[in-house]
Amino acid sequence: MAVFSTGPVLNNPVNGVRQTQQVTIKMENNDSVNSAAVLIYGYHQLNNTKTLYVLEQLSLAPKEVITRNHFVNFDVFEFVFATVGPAAENTQISVLGKSRAGVSLNTLSLVSNA
Repeated sequence: MAVFSTGPVLNNPVNGVRQTQQVTIKMENNDSVNSAAVLIYGYHQLNNTKTLYVLEQLSLAPKEVITRNHFVNFDVFEFVFATVGPAAENTQISVLGKSRAGVSLNTLSLVSNA
């Protein structure tokens, strides 16, 4: 099992609007034989309280790609991913921040929590 996180992402409003309104998460199983599962945990923070608001478990068949979009209109948000199964080490995850209009803003780095 591998665990990755965006770490806390500061998303303060600029002129009353948060720049990042949603994230697109792309998960890709590069194994040609084995499957994998990805657990997605999405958190937002308010007054130093971390609240879980996304909890998903997805199965990825060999060579499958799955994309998910999640709302992140919060001052601080964080996503944590756990990959499990025979193809866990061959599963790649990317997170892309987007504006309200769907324009790509930034790619969020993932760090290992191991």
